[in-house]
Amino acid sequence: MKRYLKLIYVTACLLCFSTGAFSQDTKAQEERKARLEKEIAIIDRQLAENASKSNTKLADLNLIRKKVSNRKELVAQSDRQIKKINDDIYLTQLEINKINKRVETLTEHYSKLVLSAYKNRDARVWYMYMLASDNLGQALRRFGYFKNLSDQMKDEAQKIRAVKQELEEEKEKLSKMKKEAEALKAERVKELESLKKDESKADNVVKQLKKDRRTYEKQLNAKKKEVQALNKEIERLIAAAMKDKTSASSSSSTKKKTVVDQKLAAEFVKNKGKLPWPAEGVIVGRFGSHKHPVYNIVMPQNNGFDLAVAKGEEAKAVFDGVVSQVMVLPGYNQCVMIDHGDYFTLYCKLKNVNVKADDKVKTGQVLGTVDTINGQTQIHFEIWKGKTAQNPENWLK
Repeated sequence: MKRYLKLIYVTACLLCFSTGAFSQDTKAQEERKARLEKEIAIIDRQLAENASKSNTKLADLNLIRKKVSNRKELVAQSDRQIKKINDDIYLTQLEINKINKRVETLTEHYSKLVLSAYKNRDARVWYMYMLASDNLGQALRRFGYFKNLSDQMKDEAQKIRAVKQELEEEKEKLSKMKKEAEALKAERVKELESLKKDESKADNVVKQLKKDRRTYEKQLNAKKKEVQALNKEIERLIAAAMKDKTSASSSSSTKKKTVVDQKLAAEFVKNKGKLPWPAEGVIVGRFGSHKHPVYNIVMPQNNGFDLAVAKGEEAKAVFDGVVSQVMVLPGYNQCVMIDHGDYFTLYCKLKNVNVKADDKVKTGQVLGTVDTINGQTQIHFEIWKGKTAQNPENWLK
C-alpha cells in the first residue's frame, strides 16, 4: 500500500514540474508575441500616415510584407501553443485517470479492512486471538497490531484523501488550460483574418507598382542613387578616419590615444551580440544586396539596416565612443558617426542632433530624434570594422 501511495506522490510531483515548465515556456512566448504585436502597431501607424501620399508605395510594400511576416509568425506561435496545451492536457489527463484508478483500488481495499474490523469488533475475539499465541513475543506483536490498526487505517485513508484533493487541483489547472486553448484558437482565427487582409493589401500594392512601373522606377532609381552616394561617402569618411590614425605622429600623446582606442575596440568586440539597439522599431531593410520585391532589379548594397520606428523615437549610441563627425547627406538628413577604436557606428536620418564632433558619448546616450523623410520614419544604422561593413544584426542583442 505504501508503495502505491509513494507512486501517487511521485506522479503528482511530476505533474507539478510539468506545469512549471509549461508556465516558463508560456512566458517566453508571451514576450515574443508582445514584441511582434508592438512591431505591427508601429507599421500600422506608418501606413496610416502614408495613406494620403502617392510616393510611398515602395516603402509601403516593405512595411506590409513585414507585417504579413509578423502575422504569420503570430499564427504559427498560436498553433504551437495550442498543440502544446492539448498535448499536456491529454498526457496529464491520462496520468490522472491512472492515479484515480489506484486510489479507487486502495479505497476499496481499506473499505474491506474497515468492514473486517467492524465484524470482529468484539474484544473477546481479539483477546482469545492473543491468548492463542505461541509465545509472549507473538502475543505482544498481535496486541500491537490490533492497537495500531485503527490509527493506521485512518492515517492511510487521510493520505489517499490528500492525494485525491491534489489531483482535483490538477484537474482544475487542466480546466484552465483548456479555456486558454479555446481563447488561443479564437485569437488565431482573428489573426488569420487580419493576415488575409494584409496579404490582399500587399497584392494590391504589387499590382499598382506593376501598373505604374515607369513612375515607380523613377523613384527607385532616385533611391538607388541615394544609397550609392551614401555608401561612397561613408566609405570615404571611414577611410579618411583610418588614414588619420595610421599616419599620426609617434608622440607620447598619440601613443596614449592608440592604447585607449585598442582597449575601446577590444571592449566593443567583447560585447558582440550584446549591444543595445539604436532605437526601438522594425527592420524593413536588411544588410546586404537584395532583389527588389516586385521588379527584377538587384538593389545597391545595404551596408547596415533600416529600422522603421514610431514618430519622435530617439536614436541612442550603442556603445561608448567619440563622435567622429556629424554630417548631412542627401536623402539621409543628419548622420552621426561614432568612433569606437577600430570600429565605427553610423546613425542616419536624424533631426535635432544633440552631439557634435569630438564629443565623448556613453552607451544609451541620446544622439538625436529620428526624422520623418518622405512619409517614412526610419533610422539607418551601420557598423564598420575598419573599412569593412558589418551586419548589425550579428552585433545587437
